[in-house]
Amino acid sequence: MKTTRPYTQSARAEATARTRARILDATFALAQEKLSLEIVLTDVAERAGVSVQTILRHFGTRDGLFDAAREHGTSEVVEERDTPVGDAGAAVTVIVAHYERRGTFVLSLLAQARFDEDVATVVRDGVAVHRRWVATTFAPQLATSADPAELLDLLVVATDIGTWSLLRHGAGHDRDTTTSRMHALVSALLVSPKGRL
Repeated sequence: MKTTRPYTQSARAEATARTRARILDATFALAQEKLSLEIVLTDVAERAGVSVQTILRHFGTRDGLFDAAREHGTSEVVEERDTPVGDAGAAVTVIVAHYERRGTFVLSLLAQARFDEDVATVVRDGVAVHRRWVATTFAPQLATSADPAELLDLLVVATDIGTWSLLRHGAGHDRDTTTSRMHALVSALLVSPKGRL
């Protein structure tokens, strides 16, 4: 009995973690399909293959679920944006790939943020994540800049979802052309007098 109990507890903990992950994945997926105000626990339960009671056992409330889903989504975004520090070309390629995957969803969040405070929190978190990503990814270039604060601001704009959307949707460019244009913006900033000593 002593040998099976730790295994049983371990298996139970793993099953609990898998269930929690399914619920978070379901919530994140639903958030990409409908307005957050339209998402009800029964939809999440159905998508995750669990009961509403299971969701409440894991997260306490709908707000608790959404807070955890926001953290879960942020972790996924940070992982998707993993870029070699100092590699401007890779940075642009990675950010465009991220926007190709999540751009439409992010743009819908930006629109929802005006009337949904929970979504406004997600957007504020996303802006902070993007700024930290730029600061980390371009740290070597920022360290040698004559004006690091200005260069950081400009790189944030050059790699922003709005810039991608203007090129991809507004101008109607394909992914490769959008990547090329964004890379040209970043490169111009890095070779300008503000980007160097």
